[in-house]
Amino acid sequence: MTTYTRTDSDLVMTTGMTAGLTGTSLHGAAAASRQYILKLRDLPTNDKPREKLIEHGVEALSLQELISVVLNTGSKKEDVMAMSQKIVREYGNSALTGTVNPTTRATELDIPLGKACQVVACSEIGKRLYKKNDVGLPVIRTADDVYKHLSDMQNLPKEQLRGLYLDTHNRVIHQEIISIGTINSNIVHPREVFRPALEYNAAAIVLAHNHPSGVVTPSLSDSQITKQIIEAGKIIGIHLLDHVIITKDGFASVPAEY
Repeated sequence: MTTYTRTDSDLVMTTGMTAGLTGTSLHGAAAASRQYILKLRDLPTNDKPREKLIEHGVEALSLQELISVVLNTGSKKEDVMAMSQKIVREYGNSALTGTVNPTTRATELDIPLGKACQVVACSEIGKRLYKKNDVGLPVIRTADDVYKHLSDMQNLPKEQLRGLYLDTHNRVIHQEIISIGTINSNIVHPREVFRPALEYNAAAIVLAHNHPSGVVTPSLSDSQITKQIIEAGKIIGIHLLDHVIITKDGFASVPAEY
């Protein structure tokens, strides 16, 4: 039996086989099942992203499906559906945001450079249009605002450090993934944090990173990073307003002193 299951980010197919044992005693059945991401060619025509977009409009597509439309095709190694699902899994709702060198993104995701260029170019188009219309920009005033704004970080499989870059009215004018992987003061350099702030003329910064373990308590390393960024910000006149830890169960602000 084959069943199709839709999740928030992808369409998967589950196949199951049931075999009965014949003879004088019938004890039951042995079942095996496996689940995998459907390839584009396996999807029913009305479930293919491009056809779905034409028939039902852009609002009907998940983020993964939108990215698959942008990419159009996959690579020799993987189908476009698997590639787009991997991008969403690694970057969450920030898959199409942030200023990232395409070579870096291609290396991080193990995708062809041309595909990484498509994703980065699409991101830049959205950012430029977003900057032209600052009506309705999200405002960050508390750690709770940060938690709600970056809710997609709650279930990311790897640690991410993101920066929210604010104007003088605490509106988010830019956000960026600064690093992926274990966060510590030896890896996170102030120049990586403040480069976008200077580029977008930000008045202040808010940092946030997730703890996949679910432990919301700040570590010594978290506090060291916070102190380092605060001190660097004093020199160039851009303040770090907060550094927030995000987990699926809650959030906490990181103190500069531990």
